[in-house]
Amino acid sequence: METLIIILVGVLTAAAIYLLLSRNLIRVILGTALLSHAVHLLILTMGGLKKGTVPLLGEEAESYVDALPHALILTAIVISFAVTAFILVLAYRAYQELGTDDLKAMRGGADD
Repeated sequence: METLIIILVGVLTAAAIYLLLSRNLIRVILGTALLSHAVHLLILTMGGLKKGTVPLLGEEAESYVDALPHALILTAIVISFAVTAFILVLAYRAYQELGTDDLKAMRGGADD
């Protein structure tokens, strides 16, 4: 199961890099969001896909699941959502001001 998820992380990373190399601003934003999802899956997989119960005091169980990767992923999801929302608002404002979402045109370069 972990091998399958690592392959999925690789596919998501490859798709994110493809989108990040685009000249369209919306594709770049979607690429960053996709890359953050790939990192979330990677952290979850590196934490180990184990079966067990939550680590509570007084409960007798044979195996416990480490809660740290889940806490890190939850924090990363909240931060990536906030950053994506900020970048979308920034892109919308830039589109209103400049009238384009082409990155080269935004920099002032000539269109090819």
